[in-house]
Amino acid sequence: MMSAAGKSGAMLEEDPDQTYENVLAEIQSFELPIEATLRSVYDDQPNAHKKFMEKLDACIRNHDKEIEKMCNFHHQGFVDAITELLKVRTDAEKLKVQVTDTNRRFQDAGKEVIVQTEDIIRCRIQQRNITTVVEKLQLCLPVLEMYSKLKEQMSTKRYYSALKTMEQLENVYFPRVSQYRFCQLMIENLPKLREDIKEISMSDLKDFLESIRKHSDKIGETAMKQAQQQKIFTVTLQKQNNVKFGKTVYINDRIPEERNEIVLKHAFEEEDENEEEVLTVQDLVDFSPVYQCLHIYSVLGDEETFENYYRKQRKKQARLVLQPQSNMHETVDGYRRYFTQIVGFFVVEDHILHVTQGLVTRAYTDELWNMALSKIIAVLRAHSSYCTDPDLVLELKNLIVIFADTLQGYGFPVNRLFDLLFEIRDQYNETLLKKWAGVFRDIFEEDNYSPIPIVSEEEYRAIISKFPFQDPDLEKQPFPKKLPMSQSVPHIYIQVKEFIYASLKFSESLHRSSTEIDDMLRKSTNLLLTRTLSSCLLNLIKKPHIGLTELVQIIINTTHLEQACKYLEDFITNITNISQETVHTTRLYGLSTFKDARHAAEGEIYTKLNQKIDEFVQLADYDWTMSEPDGRASGYLMDLINFLRSIFQVFTHLPGKVAQTACMSACQHLSTSLMQMLLDSELKQISMGAVQQFNLDVIQCELFASSEPVPGFQGDTLQLAFIDLRQLLDLFMVWDWSTYLADYGQPASKYLRVNPNTALTLLEKMKDTSKKNNIFAQFRKNDRDKQKLIETVVKQLRSLVNGMSQHT
Repeated sequence: MMSAAGKSGAMLEEDPDQTYENVLAEIQSFELPIEATLRSVYDDQPNAHKKFMEKLDACIRNHDKEIEKMCNFHHQGFVDAITELLKVRTDAEKLKVQVTDTNRRFQDAGKEVIVQTEDIIRCRIQQRNITTVVEKLQLCLPVLEMYSKLKEQMSTKRYYSALKTMEQLENVYFPRVSQYRFCQLMIENLPKLREDIKEISMSDLKDFLESIRKHSDKIGETAMKQAQQQKIFTVTLQKQNNVKFGKTVYINDRIPEERNEIVLKHAFEEEDENEEEVLTVQDLVDFSPVYQCLHIYSVLGDEETFENYYRKQRKKQARLVLQPQSNMHETVDGYRRYFTQIVGFFVVEDHILHVTQGLVTRAYTDELWNMALSKIIAVLRAHSSYCTDPDLVLELKNLIVIFADTLQGYGFPVNRLFDLLFEIRDQYNETLLKKWAGVFRDIFEEDNYSPIPIVSEEEYRAIISKFPFQDPDLEKQPFPKKLPMSQSVPHIYIQVKEFIYASLKFSESLHRSSTEIDDMLRKSTNLLLTRTLSSCLLNLIKKPHIGLTELVQIIINTTHLEQACKYLEDFITNITNISQETVHTTRLYGLSTFKDARHAAEGEIYTKLNQKIDEFVQLADYDWTMSEPDGRASGYLMDLINFLRSIFQVFTHLPGKVAQTACMSACQHLSTSLMQMLLDSELKQISMGAVQQFNLDVIQCELFASSEPVPGFQGDTLQLAFIDLRQLLDLFMVWDWSTYLADYGQPASKYLRVNPNTALTLLEKMKDTSKKNNIFAQFRKNDRDKQKLIETVVKQLRSLVNGMSQHT
């Protein structure tokens, strides 16, 4: 398609006039762009502008002619119209005046209507606004009421309800008014309120944990008291049933069940009085902070955080509770405070376990209890080892039993505690043994070690009521009379029974059978007899101030105590109702205990008797160079013999073998001491007169032995104690060296008991004396011959001694 300029150019090239016509036609048509058409007229040919303007003027004139023709054609109608308009003009002015006047009057009349209409419109608008406001307020009012309720709940610390209110606001109310700014402010404030609630509830929980930590001992004390009352009630009811059915059970020899009826009655009355005062853990502790905090964290979806925090804090508190005071072992109050705190802790945990879901679990409490139990056992084992008072150990045992029974009632396993009690029982027995060791020592210190004098039947019955003594012959004797044992025997017997009572106290409430209790009593009694009493007896026997008379009385005492052991076994049997014929029944070792003590006393008698003999022998004052004897025995020896006679008179109360052994031991020791006196290395010279004087003393010893100071010896058995001295002195008195040397080594030798070395030693001492006292003996033939004989015998004895040494 060609452009307008190209088209006009083409027209001008064909026919300029026709072209201008076409251009004018195009200009008049208003269809083509004029600038392009005009540009083609001015640019294509020279003088085109002039020609075009001529054509344009001609066209304008033509159009003016046509317009004039048309005006001339319609002029009459126009004139008529103008004429009509002029006629109407007057009427129109009148009408205008009328309309203006009417309009004025309408305007004046409508002003009030307009005012009223505007008022109506304004009222309608206000009414519509009010309706809108009411609708919006009705929509917002529940939200505001709920938020106000939330604020009230926050101020009254009903935080769980406040969280529920927040949930309703967020899920129900806020979506209805979310377009309002106040709603956005409320929405933005809710997270802060939740955090405040968490902090406040956590603070309340901390206060609660601190409170129960401080009051756990009160909680535990109440729980232990309730458990103890329940146990007393059960035991009392059981005992009452036993009484009702005619069963008389002896707890010990002092208090039979019939006597307990009054006690049972009082126990029931006390139960009735205390029944109204029974408090539970809920009465003592307000658990609402825990419940509230748990619910709050559950609603907030952070329950796990709360559970972890609670358990962590309670474990810390458990470690604090389980940490004992350093001086806990000094008083029972220290142990009681320790136990009540632990019981209070676990009573709270048990309550939390049963009233909350998931805060603590059975596995958690079991783990916590096992940890605590290990610590408790270690603490008790360590602190109880410091207890030296059996009464304190017994009170500790009772506390452990109540502690175990209390926690067992809450479902915690306590078998390990009862196992610990068996360890503490051994320690309790040790403390009892130490205590009774002191009791026995006091009894022995206060004893006069003489038979008990009885002046009346009442005294006799009083003693045999405490000690099982039977002697028909003694009962027939008139008063006053004496019991063979000393005062310590019935006291020892009574104290052994007291020990059994004390040992029995520990066995109570240990949930053990009668057979086990019987075994415990017998074993502890055996320890008392074989270790404590035996040790006290042995120490007593070894004391320096205990003389021979006291030792004799101790032997008599142990004999009677030994006989009383079977009554102690019957005593234990009456307590436990376990027959002694039972296969596994332990026997008392009193027989061996008192036999050992008696043997020790017997040995000490032999030792002290020998020491006394040594004291007399040390008083000997021989003149070893005397030429002639005094003609009578030495004074020290006669005093010694008189002493032995009086001592052996005391020994008549001893068993026959003991007295005989003591007498034989004394004679042998005296013989040995005299022999050692002759052979003493410090003694250099012995005269024949001294030998003769010594022989007189030995003769007195032999006479004492032949007088049967202690009955029961056969023939000259006691005199054989001096046979070595007799043969040695006979050899020197008769100077029968040829017979001795000839018969030496023969079984039938007259001097079979004389040792060559002994004879040589004594002979050399006599040889030296002969040399000193007989300076001029070499000038007398008899003395010279005797000196040669002595030298010859000395040589033969030395040869004999050397031959024995080489043979050996």
